[in-house]
Amino acid sequence: MRGGPAVGGRPDRPAAPPGDAPAPNGDAPASNGDAPAAPGPDARAVREPDGKPGRKARKAAKAAKRAAADGGAAGRRGSRRRGPRLRIALAAAAVAAAGGGGAFVALDGGGRTGEAAATGLPAHTAQVVRQTLKDTETVDGELGYGPVSTAAAGLKGTLTDLPESGSEIERGQELYEVDGDPVVLMYGSKPAYRPLRTGTEGADVERFEKNLSALGYGGFTVDDAYSTATAAAVREWQEDIGVEETGTVEPGRVVFARGAVRVDGLQASVGARVGPGTKVLDYTGTAKAVTAELETSEQRMAKKGAEVEVTLPESEPVRAEIDEATTVIDPGGQGEEPATKVEVTVWLDSGEAAKAAAGYALASADVTFTAGQKENVLTVPVTALVALSEGGFGVEVVKDGAAAFVPVETGLFAGGNVEISGPGITEGTVVGVPE
Repeated sequence: MRGGPAVGGRPDRPAAPPGDAPAPNGDAPASNGDAPAAPGPDARAVREPDGKPGRKARKAAKAAKRAAADGGAAGRRGSRRRGPRLRIALAAAAVAAAGGGGAFVALDGGGRTGEAAATGLPAHTAQVVRQTLKDTETVDGELGYGPVSTAAAGLKGTLTDLPESGSEIERGQELYEVDGDPVVLMYGSKPAYRPLRTGTEGADVERFEKNLSALGYGGFTVDDAYSTATAAAVREWQEDIGVEETGTVEPGRVVFARGAVRVDGLQASVGARVGPGTKVLDYTGTAKAVTAELETSEQRMAKKGAEVEVTLPESEPVRAEIDEATTVIDPGGQGEEPATKVEVTVWLDSGEAAKAAAGYALASADVTFTAGQKENVLTVPVTALVALSEGGFGVEVVKDGAAAFVPVETGLFAGGNVEISGPGITEGTVVGVPE
């Protein structure tokens, strides 16, 4: 085959504020606690006739504990999805669902009832912390050479030469051969669809002329008009590749790809008869890329240009950007229905990302997406939230040896923490939390 060796290319949390932490029994006042200590709402817990905490309250406490177990400091990697994913926000929803029978449901793992909370102090506390929250999602990915495309014949004839799988082919080199003549690779995002000859105008003309110029041919202006000067340069090019010098470019003579390609596999064999549309071979780009699939409900995270973190085996996470996001159909396994997925491609072709991928041909990878981020916000553990009978959420504020429930507004849930705001809620405010 013609064409020299090709080179790789890409197809075109803080600690609590300074000061003493409150004692476990809550005797120490909050360092910056400005919240009112006036009696809060009625603190009777939801109970069933036998006097035991209601089923809803028990369920809510369990849900909140599970959420806390999954939590971590903001900025760490968020939950990893290995199948259906339980968002921390669902724990908060469970708290709300359990609040119907009393003024609030105290999620206290130490067994202190809501009635005791109204007169005593919580056994465990935490401070309101100002920090950046990041809601992240980590999914499985695969390191390879990116999406696979198929090259189909545009000429009628017999395949007389094919590349080997794994071959890398650059602009101007032969991709395969039909009737002894080469079909040449050029760079572009759209396929050739018509003959190019003197008088032809359009974006496809300019695309071809850019390639011709990049290959070293001159004497013409790179624009959207195919001039006599373009035809002269084409005849020179045709002579060099060994085909009839007509000055006209047949649509099947050139295959356009976004950049240099790597042959992934063959769809036909030498000697096979082909015609327009016959599949000849599959190819990828030559740069390393990680592909990952998201559910369609998570499509908001798959924005081109959005930053992600990629972690390869025995490697530190590296930052990269989403290059492509396309909708694909997953056929599913035996007895499963086809499902629509969002396939995300992240090219690891520059800086630390390329260096991290260099030692691998194929490998598994973790891809961490950021679903939401809030900077410099007041946060508490999500388990500090209680549901109020009048609606909404509150926290149990500890100040000057007394405890009171203060209503709050919630914002982003992430890493076991939740953004809150409310009257008297400041950085360092002490709130009760379950054990």
